[in-house]
Amino acid sequence: MIPAFNEEESIASVIKSIPRKIAGISKVEVLVVNDGSTDKTVEAARKACADKIAGHLKNKGLGITFKEGIEAAIQMKADIIVNIDGDGQFDTKDIPRIIRPILEGKADVVTCTRFGVKELEPEMPAVKRFGNEIFTRTVSFLTGKKFTDTQCGFRAYSREAALNMSLFGKYTYVQEVLLNLIFKGFEIIEVPCKVKGERKGKSRLVKHWWDYGLRALLIIARTLRDYNPLKFFGTLGVGMFLLGALSAFALWVRLLLKHAIDPFLWVVYADVILIILGFLLIILALLADMNDRQRKIQEEILYRIKKKGF
Repeated sequence: MIPAFNEEESIASVIKSIPRKIAGISKVEVLVVNDGSTDKTVEAARKACADKIAGHLKNKGLGITFKEGIEAAIQMKADIIVNIDGDGQFDTKDIPRIIRPILEGKADVVTCTRFGVKELEPEMPAVKRFGNEIFTRTVSFLTGKKFTDTQCGFRAYSREAALNMSLFGKYTYVQEVLLNLIFKGFEIIEVPCKVKGERKGKSRLVKHWWDYGLRALLIIARTLRDYNPLKFFGTLGVGMFLLGALSAFALWVRLLLKHAIDPFLWVVYADVILIILGFLLIILALLADMNDRQRKIQEEILYRIKKKGF
């Protein structure tokens, strides 16, 4: 599966380089998902003999394009879906290595890591490298799993993993997919691959590093809110409640010792607000946790509908 936006210069070479015979695989098909390209990406993909071209006429973002690609791949009866960029940044010869753990039953998802082995690390701008490290540490902390690269889009998904995906992000998908599937109990492992550090295609997902960072953090926060609402709202609620309560206790001790609160009267109002907000967030956490059960039931129904269609 190749999501593509204005990749006419490289899409054909990527398609032609994809191995059509892989040990353990009976048939290899190439799906190109066009994200409203304004150049000749679609024509180049057709001439390169892509098996299917899906997508949309207007540029909608990588997140939506990836989701449409997964749906199209399921309709094509795919058992394993390999997502790879259309700019030639990844080596298609690594596809057999990426899918091997799935074939051997060791993983449900395999993701390429550019930083798992020191010798394979690509040259990359310091800002981009720093951002990658921040997001990788964030996802690792939230999931309790040690990752070295959570930003790489070169990945392989089993059919079961694809059928269980519930994605909402429009801008990107790389963090959301990992969180979504890990929270559902799927096994994800990394495989080190040699990757080019800079893109050659015209498309640019990251126009500004701060814009990408804010959007990606928002996606992570929403995913955590949806799949672990008790921790998400409960942590905020308990934190606010304890901060207000401890501050109020300190003021009470001051009142006993000095018989005065001034000049900290404003802190009393702040403490009252913190305690009330904290209590309300704790109640919200419990209610959201109850609603989380309904989400799981709905996702199970959606999974069964998808599987029946498959």
